[in-house]
Amino acid sequence: MILYDAVKDREYKIEGLYVEPGITRRLQALGLNDGTKIYVLNRKKRGAMIIKVRGTRLALGKHISSNIEVSEVVNTEEAETRKDG
Repeated sequence: MILYDAVKDREYKIEGLYVEPGITRRLQALGLNDGTKIYVLNRKKRGAMIIKVRGTRLALGKHISSNIEVSEVVNTEEAETRKDG
């Protein structure tokens, strides 16, 4: 699934970044690498979303979130820990 379709208050694992090379490098520098777990904090109607990755909050627009492939992490206890931490 793509990050754009992700549900608020759930944890996901990044499977792939499929944006322009410059954006990919910037996202990787911010910690968004394959296998990294992220937590969706908020979603806006027009596609923007706020995620938490490695303790940092990031805002992503629709263009970027539509080109990041993720899979849902099943462990809900770990997701709650990340949300609070």
